[in-house]
Amino acid sequence: MSRIRQITGLFFIVAATSACQQNSRTATSPDELISPKTGTKKELTLDSIYLYAQQLYRWQESLPSYTTFDPRAKYAQIEPEQTAYERELFALSQYALRKNEKPYEWSTIPNKPKYSYLERRRTEKKSSGHMASTSTPYRYATHLSYWAAGNKRIAYVYIPSFPELQTVKAELDQLAAELAQQQVTNLILDLRHNGGGYVETAEYLANLISPAKLDKKVMFSEQFHPNVQKGKASLLHKQPYLDARGKVVQYKGRLATMADVDYSEKANTHYFIKKGHFNSLQQLSCIVSERTASASELLISSFKPYLPLRLIGQQTFGKPVGFFSIRVGAFDIYLASFLIRNADGWSDYFDGIPVDLPLAPLETSRHPGDPKEAWLAAALKDITKDENLTAISSVTYFSMPANENLLLKTNFKLK
Repeated sequence: MSRIRQITGLFFIVAATSACQQNSRTATSPDELISPKTGTKKELTLDSIYLYAQQLYRWQESLPSYTTFDPRAKYAQIEPEQTAYERELFALSQYALRKNEKPYEWSTIPNKPKYSYLERRRTEKKSSGHMASTSTPYRYATHLSYWAAGNKRIAYVYIPSFPELQTVKAELDQLAAELAQQQVTNLILDLRHNGGGYVETAEYLANLISPAKLDKKVMFSEQFHPNVQKGKASLLHKQPYLDARGKVVQYKGRLATMADVDYSEKANTHYFIKKGHFNSLQQLSCIVSERTASASELLISSFKPYLPLRLIGQQTFGKPVGFFSIRVGAFDIYLASFLIRNADGWSDYFDGIPVDLPLAPLETSRHPGDPKEAWLAAALKDITKDENLTAISSVTYFSMPANENLLLKTNFKLK
């Protein structure tokens, strides 16, 4: 089966087409009506956001009927239009409740869901790199240090985000080669500012640092709603399936759409596929904070069933859900569409992943990577105990961390 990337969807405004059909849920209450086929662009966009949520949202069974929700009456008068759409999305996100009666998408930010979001589509061309061109080479792993303590060989790496794999693959390969050369046994990944990013990049890093004994074992799976898995999300026929270059794809004699994707958990289970020659890792330590989210939490969760894993710092953000982009009018919609489950089936970290060694709030007087910085010092002490620590080498390339806070799926399999 072809494995390619879905980057964006069709420029889509709901009109008098099947895009305005309700999904085929079993609920058939008297007021379960088809949304109006006419209206202003804003009204039709409000309808479309609701209808996509009704078909793709991971907790779609919690949503009210169209007539009960009535997006036009509640949000069409709100200006500017993006605010109207954001308010609607927030309202939709608050219906699904956990066992503690707290919404899955409860947030401390007013009118902002914890996970789902939308943004106006940018028209300017993206840079081919993760950062703008500068006079110095781009560095992704912005700090790299090595120490020895007894029989332990310790490495520290600061990972600020998980951008598109093509922008950092070569550097990650180089990093793994150096870890192998140093025969590192204890790796410290500093994810304190890592809000996530692309699943494929976190997955690639996991395959570089994992011991060969994990090869072909389950890393994680993506669990879509049963209706999506069964092909009942009919609106996906309106979203084209594009390759890595953003080009349409021919499939069975026609253009492929996102409805042609296999959304079964089997097709969306990822396995460790060992890459590179770094095979000496015995313990993984991660420095984390409340900013550690999404793809960085996925990486942590994936190793939990297999490796001695130590988390140092403060409880993570809590984002065991992922997205893919849906185009509605001039906006890209990112609905919380699938759960991330590790090999043990664990995904219940909506409040964050607890740490093994809780620490006071981040100090700001020292940069990450400074062995005297409190959180790194604690991680080193946690590894060495009372053994003497000897510095081997240290290189620093400081840069500002990216504000990703995403878990964006770009790899799909066709049926």
